[in-house]
Amino acid sequence: MEIIDSNSQVAKNLVTNLTWPACRVLTKELHGKHKHACWVYGVPRGGTHVALLLTALNDGYQVVEKPDVANLIVDDIVDSGRTRAKYKKLFPDKPFFSLIDKTDKKNQLKGWIHFPWEESVERDGEDVIVRLLEFIGEDPKREGLLDTPKRVMKAWKEMTAGYAQDPKKILSADFHGEGYDQMVCSPEISFYSTCEHHLLSFFGRAHVAYIPRRRVVGLSKMSRLVECFARRLQIQEKLTKQIADTMQDVLNPRGVGVVIRAKHLCMACRGAKQDTAEMVTCSLTGAFKHQAVKEEFFQHIYKK
Repeated sequence: MEIIDSNSQVAKNLVTNLTWPACRVLTKELHGKHKHACWVYGVPRGGTHVALLLTALNDGYQVVEKPDVANLIVDDIVDSGRTRAKYKKLFPDKPFFSLIDKTDKKNQLKGWIHFPWEESVERDGEDVIVRLLEFIGEDPKREGLLDTPKRVMKAWKEMTAGYAQDPKKILSADFHGEGYDQMVCSPEISFYSTCEHHLLSFFGRAHVAYIPRRRVVGLSKMSRLVECFARRLQIQEKLTKQIADTMQDVLNPRGVGVVIRAKHLCMACRGAKQDTAEMVTCSLTGAFKHQAVKEEFFQHIYKK
């Protein structure tokens, strides 16, 4: 069965497009487990389509509008499991099943799942933003917020563009070092990233250096590598180590040094509310662990 539309641009961004034939096959699997169910309630909105697909397989199935009169509750997908837990608590004796269960370790479909009855992947994401606006008590239909979901989706695509980039490929265009064996340093690389704990920005400067063994990279490659890893959900410690480890693995230099100084909005606008505080992280490999090399690196990045 055709599950993923490989020609779709969104397939490259961890999106799985389920086709109608694929959904029918998954519905048949569900039907095979529950042949005796007669009254089916589909959890709005996706579950209603699953309920209708079940009735198309068996004339004995009937769609009902209330879960309390059903003997089978269905949904299109279980993500966190909260919706299922809610219905299982309300109706502990009624089976609850879905076409896709992401909490099941055997499930092979990862990332965003797009069903054929949904308008588009972009609109799926926009609906999430609409629900968030409603959750905080706003009116998504007022003039100032009409285009906000679309703007937020566009911004998030830009802020997470690093997922579509291969960091090793960025460093693949290297050159002979012509015998150069001293430190190469690129200080003050500005970046913006997003904290994976609160989905708020953190930003600052990355200082990256390495001592080549045989190969060197072009002038822009270190800043592009920082950008690649920064444009993902991150914590600063991991970001620092990813940059250093990738430089070490791909270029095989004598050593790599990475220092990052950043301010975090999750600390500035909430929680401790310390808007002047910075966080400094450091990752050193190979020769950069030697005191003399470390001092030279710090002189380059902290000089006035």
